[in-house]
Amino acid sequence: MNRIDRLFGILILLQSKKYITADKIADQFQMSVRTVYRDIKALIEQGVPISFEQPKGYFIVQGYFLPPVSFTSDEANALLIMERLVSRFADKSIFTNYTTALNKVKAVLKNSQKEKLELLNESIKFQLHHEMMNDEFDHLATLQNAISGQFIIEIDYQNNKGETSKREVEAIGLVFYAFNWHLIAWCHLREEYRDFRASRIIKIRNHGIPFRKKDHTPLNDYMKLIPVSH
Repeated sequence: MNRIDRLFGILILLQSKKYITADKIADQFQMSVRTVYRDIKALIEQGVPISFEQPKGYFIVQGYFLPPVSFTSDEANALLIMERLVSRFADKSIFTNYTTALNKVKAVLKNSQKEKLELLNESIKFQLHHEMMNDEFDHLATLQNAISGQFIIEIDYQNNKGETSKREVEAIGLVFYAFNWHLIAWCHLREEYRDFRASRIIKIRNHGIPFRKKDHTPLNDYMKLIPVSH
């Protein structure tokens, strides 16, 4: 990667994060931290309002806007492949949002790129057994918002015996395993972390109430308890 492409890549990365450390930038672009410092300085000299907050890292001052950029054919093709995966391994809500986002990407492509993308679109197929598809529910977007906003949610849940219960939970993450999405959450009824299969959630209510429990277990630690290899 030449320096101009790298500088542009760092700018895009900064715009995609609230804060990012020099070490993480170095890892992303496989370069030394010293080179990161030089590149950040070069961007500042070009008028990009980059600031730094210890220990969180670098950030772009709010209000700075980088105009839309065009995508390469390889980048657009990669997004097309992901659309196939999303359509099979996500739910209706995520697929709808992804399709809307992908259409925005297509809108900035050159006509020649659009033609190639349409040809590729007709040349990629994905076939799974119906039981492995997750298109019969649409909770994932709502669950994502509850996780990022740290809101308590009420769910109507049906277990594998067909029994239905109401739960008040604090969601800490979503995990995909055994060909299903699972909500990992602190259950106030059971007073412990529980694993809820997303397709068995009948209804979700989010009243915007903040988490009551403090110091939740990190999702990575809980994943060690999941009885499958990952």
